[in-house]
Amino acid sequence: MSERLPTREQALQLLKQSGCSTNVVKHCEAVAQLAVEIGEACLKRGFKVDLELVEAGALLHDIGRSKTHSVYHAVIGASIAKSLGLPEQVLSIIKRHVGGGIAANEASKLGWAKDVYTPKTVEEKIVSYADKLIEGSHRVPIERTLEVFAQDLPASAVERVRRLHEEMSGMIGDCEWLP
Repeated sequence: MSERLPTREQALQLLKQSGCSTNVVKHCEAVAQLAVEIGEACLKRGFKVDLELVEAGALLHDIGRSKTHSVYHAVIGASIAKSLGLPEQVLSIIKRHVGGGIAANEASKLGWAKDVYTPKTVEEKIVSYADKLIEGSHRVPIERTLEVFAQDLPASAVERVRRLHEEMSGMIGDCEWLP
């Protein structure tokens, strides 16, 4: 597996070659823009963040949507990324970005291989969080996301997103540019 991160142009090309729709590509671009802004805010507050990894991971986080729009897009996307020879850190962002992460018992119920499906690194958390603040290609407040998640997901999943929001808010401070 290569340890070289794809450039922005290469990542966009991989999305298109994999069969992602224009809407998915636009969504990934919007998530990447916000994720980089969040990463920059973290850097300003003294946190160590790999902005190139954040951008590459955010651009590719939904590559699995070329095959399915279900929750399985995370594991399918990681598989696609692996077949493309992308670095392990990008695979981890892809498989750990859904919801606020997927708990081990939930992953088991979904039939997923035993693995970690919750964001662990700061870059994984930034991409997962940015994804929760983008609906389509537009920024939305976290309250909107929590409302939508509460309609379809168990309370534990909503709580993971709430905890991710609290953690990221603590890292980035008061940002008027957040939705």
